[in-house]
Order: sequence, then C-alpha cells, then structure tokens
Amino acid sequence: MTKERTLFEYLGVSLRGFLMGAADVVPGVSGGTMAFILGIYDELLDAIHAVDINFIRRILALKWREAFQGFPWKFLLALILGIGFAILTLASALHWALENHPVFIWAFFFGLIVASIVVVRKRVSQWTAVNLFAGLAAAVGAYLLVGASPSETPHTPLLLILSGALAICAMILPGISGAFILVLLGKYRYVLEAVKNLDILTIFLVGIGAVFGLLAFVRLLRWTLNKNHDLTVSILTGFMLGSIRKVWPWKNLEPVSESFVRETNYLPSAFSGEVFWAITFMAAGFALVIAVEYFASRAARGGAEK
Repeated sequence: MTKERTLFEYLGVSLRGFLMGAADVVPGVSGGTMAFILGIYDELLDAIHAVDINFIRRILALKWREAFQGFPWKFLLALILGIGFAILTLASALHWALENHPVFIWAFFFGLIVASIVVVRKRVSQWTAVNLFAGLAAAVGAYLLVGASPSETPHTPLLLILSGALAICAMILPGISGAFILVLLGKYRYVLEAVKNLDILTIFLVGIGAVFGLLAFVRLLRWTLNKNHDLTVSILTGFMLGSIRKVWPWKNLEPVSESFVRETNYLPSAFSGEVFWAITFMAAGFALVIAVEYFASRAARGGAEK
C-alpha cells in the first residue's frame, strides 16, 4: 500500500530530500540521520524494500504498469528530486564554506545532530538496561570508527563491489557517512576520479555493490525494526551520539596520506568572536531540528484527527 499524498505534501517530501542531500554533501554527515529526524526513515526503508524480485522481473518484461501498481514511485521520485537538487545547488557552496569557514559549518551540524539525539531518543518507549547498553555500545563503536585511520586496499573488482555495498549501508544508517567509509577503505579518491574521468567499469562495479548492498541491508534493517523497534532505535541513536566526534567544530588537521587527513578535536582555550558565532550556529542547528520535529508532530496529530 502506497501512502496517498497531495501535491503540496509531495513538495514536503522533496524538501526533506533536499535536507538529506544537503547532509550527504558534507563529509561525515549522513543523509540517513536527516531521514530519521524528519520522520520518513521507516517509509524510506519500506519503499526500498518494495524493489523485490517480482518488481525487477516485471520491469525486465516491460510490464511497467503492473510493476508500478502499488509501488511508492511518487514518494521515491519526490525524494530523489529533492536530494539531487540539493547536491547540484549546494555542493559547491558547502565545499567552499567548509574550506573557508569550517568551524561555523561543523558547529551548525553539531547542533543539528545533538538535537536529533534529543528527538530520536523519545522514539524508544522504554530504555531498558539492554537498550541502554546497546545504545552505548553503538556510540562507542561509531566514535572509534570515525576516528579510525584509512587502510590501503587494492582496486580489484571484488573489493570495488564490496566498497560500494559497505558505503551504501553506512549511508542509510544515521550518524555514519558512506563517503567516510570509502575513505577508510582507501577508495574515496579512486572512486571520485573514476566519476570525473567517466571510468564506466569502476562506476558500474561500485554501483552494482551499492544496489545489492542497499537492497539486502534495508531488508535486514527493516526486519530488526519490526522485530525489536526499541532496541534498533537505541542502536541508531547510539550511532548518532558517537558521530558527534566527527562534527565537533574545532579540529587540528594532520595529513596522513594524499587522500586522508587525521582530525584531532580540541576545546578553544579562550572565548572569542569565532566561538560566539560557532555557538550561535550550534543553536541555529539545534533550533532547526526542534522546529521541524514540532511541525511534523503537529501535522501528524492533525492528520490523525481527520
């Protein structure tokens, strides 16, 4: 069953997609985090899950009307358009801002993720000892992961497929960046150059891995959410908590290799204009998420009352 929406509501889906795309543009920030706090995470998983063997068989047999009957293509199209528009319009601006004003950009996303944790933790109905332990374990794991050094691996077809699968799985998880996984695997620069040079074989291998990884991982994630919602959300909340290490605004940068720079966080020793504006951007990011959550909850209550 696909969820019926008005044109205005689909524009709202595109806006959510725009925010997801904006998050994906920033290294270390996951679009899955935005989908989670914007209230479309479960629907996104369900939509991807709908791409099953029957859907693919009908597409290959050119039975398009039969394939798309009941398939949430309008939702996915609206979301993809929003993501694509964000990447096309914000990529250059955000990369410029990260190069010239990194403290302010990271501060904004720091506030955004802290607020996300505050919002998402409410979706756990009961914080049992097991849920709390799982969340803390996920937080520690994410914290260690984002601070890990990159490895060097050969660019074989199998490893390119595996890299695409792992990167897309990370991208769908709140708090973990798919691009950062490629960096850890020593594939980020190689894949980026392949895209720039239109290396079709490399793009195809990474893309195949991404497609199969996404379809398989979404099924696992969707199953865990249905089987034990609170435990799964606790783990996802932990991922976001651990990822704060990546978006801390003040960093010392130490080049490790041609494609990787190790980041060491530090606390400013004195209050300054930069610190003041960083705190302001943190507050803005925090307020944005709280406002989005408020209006989303209000809209949901309004829809339930009809």
